[in-house]
Amino acid sequence: MKRFILIISLISFLACDDSVLDVPPRDRIAETAVWTDESLIRAYHNGLYTSVLHGFNIHMQSKATDEAHCAISWDIGNVPNGNLTADNVTSVANTHWTGGGNIYVWNTAYQDIRKINVFLEKMQTSTVALTDKARLVAEAKFLRAYNYFILLERFGGVPIVTRSYELGEEEKFERSTFDQCVAFIDQDLNEATPDLPAKYESSNSNFGRATQDACKALRSRMYLYAASPLFNPANDKARWQKAADAAEALLNSGYSLHPNYTTLFNQPSGTANNEMIFVRSFSTTNFHQAPMHNLGRRYGAYGGWWASNGPSQNLVDDYDMINGEPAFIYPGGVKTVNPASGYDPQQPYKDRDPRFEATIIHDGSVYHGDTFEMWVATDGKTWGFDSYKQSGDNPRSNYVLRKFMPGDGVPLNWQQPYTNPWIVFRLGEIYLNYAEAKFELGDEVTCREYLSRIRARVGMPAIPATVTGQELRRRLYNERRIELAFEEHRFWDVRRWKIGTDVENRPIMGMDIIKNTATGTKTYTPIQLLQRKFDERMYLLPIEANEILRNKGYLQQTPGWGQ
Repeated sequence: MKRFILIISLISFLACDDSVLDVPPRDRIAETAVWTDESLIRAYHNGLYTSVLHGFNIHMQSKATDEAHCAISWDIGNVPNGNLTADNVTSVANTHWTGGGNIYVWNTAYQDIRKINVFLEKMQTSTVALTDKARLVAEAKFLRAYNYFILLERFGGVPIVTRSYELGEEEKFERSTFDQCVAFIDQDLNEATPDLPAKYESSNSNFGRATQDACKALRSRMYLYAASPLFNPANDKARWQKAADAAEALLNSGYSLHPNYTTLFNQPSGTANNEMIFVRSFSTTNFHQAPMHNLGRRYGAYGGWWASNGPSQNLVDDYDMINGEPAFIYPGGVKTVNPASGYDPQQPYKDRDPRFEATIIHDGSVYHGDTFEMWVATDGKTWGFDSYKQSGDNPRSNYVLRKFMPGDGVPLNWQQPYTNPWIVFRLGEIYLNYAEAKFELGDEVTCREYLSRIRARVGMPAIPATVTGQELRRRLYNERRIELAFEEHRFWDVRRWKIGTDVENRPIMGMDIIKNTATGTKTYTPIQLLQRKFDERMYLLPIEANEILRNKGYLQQTPGWGQ
């Protein structure tokens, strides 16, 4: 009988090209030697941190949501087209070239879990004197809990594997229940916590390693998901109370909202930032090139590459006006300009929530001294440099991602090593987790308070006390959409809230900008770019069909996806 655990070589055990700490490559070393050499043990342990996902990919996860649309020259992928199957689900794997990154992680997550299990087993028998052995073990348990959570949010209950298996061993791998997986994750976090430091400051060289607060943040997200409609159909309030308690445990832990929403995301690793709780770190030797992936032709090599994560009009429409009013309302389900907002369809970018300018480059935006031009002339013969007509690598939506991109003093080229960390957990998310749990428990006052704290950072008005009930829920959901845009929350939020059959069936929209070359005036017209497809089974991902075949009769396919 075959198993789904994929055995990898010792070379990949030791590969640390993207690890938290820089370690010289050491390959072709006998496995038995690893556990008798302190430096090799540490190298192996550092390599465990490569399991922490980051979103600085050519195709971000947002491409598979209503946050973004691809550039002209890229395939939109199987998720928004509604073509996902158990046969092609690896097209949205975290290493795949197209389709949206970090979605299908089954293979890599179980590979990482195996590496963690090997480490935990070897630490029980190793005779090497490690002064910080208890901390290293605790970090490994945190990372195992993290890997099980990313499986849980994607597949529901999954097999719990607590030891390593060698090639040729016979074993039956069956799904545990969702609640069993939650309990296992919680157990790992409980066991890890006593031997971890409470926190590291963001300027500390160890920032990016597991801490007690990272455990609390993971527990907050896990219990929020466990309480949500997808996993809590009976709306058990005890689950929401656990979610509230888990978030509350971090509210007074010494963190604060970073004063500048833009620099929160684009400062180099090692910069003081008291909002970040846990991150995927980068260095000048292990860096990323996210700006060059996202800024399109204007700064790209070979005439422009890869700006395939262009924000959608759907997202743009959901930014409030500076007076706190939503730009649009939906009486009877029909989208209508909110007369109280002051929104002008022919000046669509004027007076919006400041997070709009911090997140999205639009026609007329100035970035790095350059004015972006997404217009096309009325005669169709001339166009702005950043229009989709100029390059197939410019987003068809006519918006470019600004969030995470460097400030004016940082060069934009392929030679520049970008080291701003990918934020996995931050205080802003914890505030939103707390607000949501409190709302579901009937405490609307606290919900509004924490939403308003988030908004106050950028000078947005507080949520009025008159906003209650379902309208407060709408504002809560939208605040999370805006605050956490492109941070790889939207795909999972839509699913855990079970609003996918509505939201994910709406078309992806862009904006056509037509310029009258005689007068210089512009006309703004939303345009449909893609009609998406979503049905009930898509709330959870299928397991790759070949994986099911390798585990005949034991590993069950996700409901709705067949065998």
